Amino acid sequence: MQSIKQIIVSASLVTTALGLAGCAGMSNQDKNTAVGAGIGAVAGSVLTGGSPIGAVGGAAVGGVIGNQVKTTR
Repeated sequence: MQSIKQIIVSASLVTTALGLAGCAGMSNQDKNTAVGAGIGAVAGSVLTGGSPIGAVGGAAVGGVIGNQVKTTR
């Protein structure tokens, strides 16, 4: 049986993947911000044992980092 933590992480990953499907019209910087926020939210939640505050903090930090990433294409 899956633990609540595993279910939350799985649901977060699925939500992030579905959200990114709607990113077709976004700039690369916007996409990086969204990806960073999604990854940060999952990481923050996992690192703090499922804390909502950890997820929000992780999303904020991840979004800022994603926004600052420079991609070359």
